[in-house]
Amino acid sequence: MDHRHKRRLTFFTIGLIFLLSGIEYAVILPTIWRYLQTLDAAPYFLGLSLSAFSFSGLLTGPLFGHWSDRTLSTKKIILFANVFEIIGNFMYFMGYSKWLLLCSRLVAGIGTGAGSSIFGFLTRNTAPEDRSTVFAAVMACRQAGLLIGPAFNIFLRLCNFQVGPFTVNKYTSPGLFMCLLWILLQFVVLFMYWDFTPQDDGHQRNGVVQEEVEQEEEENEEGKPLVGPNELTGSYGTVTSVQSRASSKANGDVTHVSPPPSPPPEDVSSSPFKNFSASREFLREEVVVLLAAQFITLFNQTALETMVTPLTQKFFNFGELENSIMYCICGIEVIAGFLFVRWLSKRVAERVVLAIGLILCNISCVWCLIFLANPQGGFAWQLAEFIIGVFLQVLGLPFVAVAQVSLFSKITSQKTQGFSQGIRRSVGGLATILGPLWAGGLTSDLYVMMGLMMGLLAILTIMMVVSYERLVEPVTVDSPTGTESED
Repeated sequence: MDHRHKRRLTFFTIGLIFLLSGIEYAVILPTIWRYLQTLDAAPYFLGLSLSAFSFSGLLTGPLFGHWSDRTLSTKKIILFANVFEIIGNFMYFMGYSKWLLLCSRLVAGIGTGAGSSIFGFLTRNTAPEDRSTVFAAVMACRQAGLLIGPAFNIFLRLCNFQVGPFTVNKYTSPGLFMCLLWILLQFVVLFMYWDFTPQDDGHQRNGVVQEEVEQEEEENEEGKPLVGPNELTGSYGTVTSVQSRASSKANGDVTHVSPPPSPPPEDVSSSPFKNFSASREFLREEVVVLLAAQFITLFNQTALETMVTPLTQKFFNFGELENSIMYCICGIEVIAGFLFVRWLSKRVAERVVLAIGLILCNISCVWCLIFLANPQGGFAWQLAEFIIGVFLQVLGLPFVAVAQVSLFSKITSQKTQGFSQGIRRSVGGLATILGPLWAGGLTSDLYVMMGLMMGLLAILTIMMVVSYERLVEPVTVDSPTGTESED
């Protein structure tokens, strides 16, 4: 199998990994609230269960990223991480108690740490100008999972049978379903994923050039004229080159044309963390702004997601089916948003995309603070207020998500991308822990809950405006020693 085919299959597998992560989120979130209620769990257990998944990912993300930076290998990391997804989802399926369910999300969350290794792999193997497009496509795969997930949930809610000592119903079936999907993914990764580096692309191109040279020499030795009629009318350089080759041939010398030299391989023995300074890497103004964007947007998003199911149950009497349909519609909107951002990122800078996303998030938060904190009017008016608020919140997500990930990969060192992406994802993990905890305890006091969200967004907007000029990819120049430096 040639390198190009392996590359396509590898990227397809990465998309499949993110697709399954979206499906898992979509089949579990609509039912976990009712599932906890059947286990006599207090309301705060909803926030704990959602946060546990992010907490373990927060801890393992930098570790897996550091592992991939040192070994330049992601395949074995993914296979190792998926084992925890399989075990965690099976524990969720067992569902004997609220504590087992809480532990199941904690174990499954370990598997999400492999995402930092994957983002590091993508950064190393994509050109900077294509990175926004690639990241948007990968994130769209997760959103496609969020879209497909509710469709599975419609059928899973009909389950009602026994498997040995275990009961399979609409609450436990998502765990069993995801356990089987992650097992299948292990085989896909095993046979359709390859670790490659930018040097592999260079070797592939050099191999093609070498084949063309050898073929040309064989044709010349078969008696074909060295100078064709078209070559005679070419430039002086072409004629001189051909004449030189002809002269060498007449003298009995065979000149072999060497392929372009491949990029020098990196010193494998040297650690990518040599001369690495965490403070110099992560405490720069532009990096702090992007990490703040990661934290605040995810904090607000998960807080609203935690609030949604209790709110729809209280005001609209939504059940699992209605919630699944709602998440399905949101998935369609987000995928459309990612496709638009993918198109837009080729035409404008990432910081412009980020600014658009922040404007939409501010509008959404103001709307929710005014209309959702204390809904007024009849059922139809309250439902319209809720739909508009959710629509605006979901609309801004693709802009902020793609822009901050792409910019972060460009302003941090490429040699330590796995670790850097792990830090970024850990900051996001901290947000997805605190967001549900904040919202879970304040479902009865929405003014306080949304007031903090609005305040955080205002701070982020000010930081974005002040640091706008620094949110660009650094210019790389050649130093007198032959190495690259950044200005």
